[in-house]
Amino acid sequence: MGEVSGRCACGAVRYVCDGPILWAGHCHCESCRRASSAPVVSFLGVRRDCLEWAGQMVDVLTSGGSVRRQFCAACKSIMTYQNETWPDETHLFAATLDDPAQFEPLAHYHWAERVSWFHCEDNLPKHPASADG
Repeated sequence: MGEVSGRCACGAVRYVCDGPILWAGHCHCESCRRASSAPVVSFLGVRRDCLEWAGQMVDVLTSGGSVRRQFCAACKSIMTYQNETWPDETHLFAATLDDPAQFEPLAHYHWAERVSWFHCEDNLPKHPASADG
Protein backbone atom coordinates (compact mmCIF):
# COMPACT_ATOMS: atom_id res chain seq x y z
CA MET A 1 0.00 0.00 0.00
CA GLY A 2 1.16 3.52 -0.69
CA GLU A 3 1.01 6.61 1.44
CA VAL A 4 -1.73 7.06 4.02
CA SER A 5 -2.67 10.32 5.68
CA GLY A 6 -5.13 11.47 8.28
CA ARG A 7 -6.15 14.10 10.77
CA CYS A 8 -7.95 14.82 14.01
CA ALA A 9 -11.53 16.12 14.16
CA CYS A 10 -10.54 19.80 14.03
CA GLY A 11 -7.66 19.41 11.55
CA ALA A 12 -5.01 20.89 13.87
CA VAL A 13 -3.06 17.59 13.90
CA ARG A 14 -2.25 15.78 10.67
CA TYR A 15 -0.09 12.80 9.76
CA VAL A 16 1.41 11.21 6.68
CA CYS A 17 2.92 7.73 6.54
CA ASP A 18 4.80 6.61 3.44
CA GLY A 19 5.68 3.16 4.77
CA PRO A 20 3.83 -0.13 4.67
CA ILE A 21 0.76 -0.94 6.71
CA LEU A 22 1.98 -3.76 8.96
CA TRP A 23 -1.47 -5.01 9.98
CA ALA A 24 -5.05 -3.77 10.17
CA GLY A 25 -7.89 -4.95 12.33
CA HIS A 26 -10.53 -4.37 14.97
CA CYS A 27 -9.62 -4.33 18.67
CA HIS A 28 -12.17 -5.37 21.28
CA CYS A 29 -10.00 -5.02 24.42
CA GLU A 30 -11.42 -3.22 27.43
CA SER A 31 -8.59 -0.67 27.46
CA CYS A 32 -9.27 0.49 23.89
CA ARG A 33 -13.03 0.47 24.42
CA ARG A 34 -12.80 2.67 27.48
CA ALA A 35 -10.21 5.04 25.98
CA SER A 36 -12.33 5.59 22.88
CA SER A 37 -15.84 5.22 24.37
CA ALA A 38 -16.68 2.77 21.59
CA PRO A 39 -17.50 -0.97 21.54
CA VAL A 40 -14.68 -1.69 19.08
CA VAL A 41 -11.74 0.29 17.71
CA SER A 42 -10.32 -0.15 14.22
CA PHE A 43 -6.56 0.28 13.92
CA LEU A 44 -3.77 0.01 11.42
CA GLY A 45 -0.19 -0.53 12.51
CA VAL A 46 2.67 1.35 10.83
CA ARG A 47 6.38 1.73 11.44
CA ARG A 48 6.90 4.63 13.80
CA ASP A 49 9.83 5.98 11.79
CA CYS A 50 7.63 6.33 8.66
CA LEU A 51 5.24 8.82 10.28
CA GLU A 52 5.42 12.57 9.82
CA TRP A 53 3.28 14.72 12.11
CA ALA A 54 2.08 18.32 11.95
CA GLY A 55 0.39 19.99 14.90
CA GLN A 56 0.58 19.70 18.64
CA MET A 57 -0.33 16.55 20.53
CA VAL A 58 -0.44 15.70 24.21
CA ASP A 59 0.59 12.32 25.61
CA VAL A 60 -1.17 10.19 28.20
CA LEU A 61 0.74 7.26 29.68
CA THR A 62 -1.18 4.31 31.13
CA SER A 63 -0.55 0.72 32.23
CA GLY A 64 2.41 1.70 34.36
CA GLY A 65 3.92 3.74 31.53
CA SER A 66 3.97 0.91 28.98
CA VAL A 67 1.09 2.36 26.93
CA ARG A 68 1.21 5.80 25.34
CA ARG A 69 -1.84 7.39 23.76
CA GLN A 70 -1.55 10.71 21.95
CA PHE A 71 -4.34 13.28 21.54
CA CYS A 72 -4.78 16.50 19.58
CA ALA A 73 -4.00 19.36 21.95
CA ALA A 74 -6.88 21.41 20.51
CA CYS A 75 -9.87 19.08 20.07
CA LYS A 76 -8.61 16.11 22.14
CA SER A 77 -9.21 13.55 19.39
CA ILE A 78 -7.28 10.39 20.18
CA MET A 79 -4.65 9.88 17.46
CA THR A 80 -2.31 7.04 18.44
CA TYR A 81 -1.78 3.96 20.51
CA GLN A 82 1.79 2.87 21.27
CA ASN A 83 2.86 -0.01 23.48
CA GLU A 84 6.29 -1.17 24.67
CA THR A 85 5.37 -4.61 23.27
CA TRP A 86 5.77 -3.10 19.77
CA PRO A 87 8.50 -0.45 20.25
CA ASP A 88 8.86 0.33 16.53
CA GLU A 89 5.12 0.59 15.73
CA THR A 90 2.45 3.20 16.06
CA HIS A 91 -1.17 2.15 15.86
CA LEU A 92 -3.34 4.70 14.07
CA PHE A 93 -7.11 4.89 14.36
CA ALA A 94 -8.66 3.94 11.03
CA ALA A 95 -11.38 6.55 11.52
CA THR A 96 -8.73 9.30 11.29
CA LEU A 97 -7.71 8.36 7.74
CA ASP A 98 -8.33 10.97 5.05
CA ASP A 99 -9.42 8.10 2.78
CA PRO A 100 -11.26 5.49 4.91
CA ALA A 101 -11.28 3.12 1.91
CA GLN A 102 -7.56 2.54 2.54
CA PHE A 103 -8.46 0.55 5.66
CA GLU A 104 -8.84 -3.16 4.96
CA PRO A 105 -9.24 -5.07 8.25
CA LEU A 106 -7.71 -8.53 8.38
CA ALA A 107 -8.90 -9.77 11.78
CA HIS A 108 -10.53 -9.07 15.13
CA TYR A 109 -8.22 -8.94 18.16
CA HIS A 110 -9.06 -9.48 21.84
CA TRP A 111 -12.30 -11.13 20.72
CA ALA A 112 -12.61 -12.75 24.15
CA GLU A 113 -13.04 -9.25 25.67
CA ARG A 114 -15.81 -8.06 23.32
CA VAL A 115 -19.02 -6.66 24.75
CA SER A 116 -21.91 -9.10 24.55
CA TRP A 117 -24.25 -6.70 22.75
CA PHE A 118 -21.85 -6.00 19.85
CA HIS A 119 -22.64 -8.43 17.04
CA CYS A 120 -20.31 -8.94 14.14
CA GLU A 121 -21.32 -10.75 10.98
CA ASP A 122 -18.05 -10.69 9.00
CA ASN A 123 -15.87 -13.70 8.21
CA LEU A 124 -12.61 -12.24 9.51
CA PRO A 125 -10.51 -14.35 11.91
CA LYS A 126 -11.38 -13.68 15.55
CA HIS A 127 -8.33 -13.95 17.82
CA PRO A 128 -9.03 -14.27 21.56
CA ALA A 129 -6.03 -11.98 22.32
CA SER A 130 -3.62 -9.84 20.28
CA ALA A 131 -1.83 -11.19 17.22
CA ASP A 132 1.35 -11.81 19.18
CA GLY A 133 -0.21 -13.21 22.34
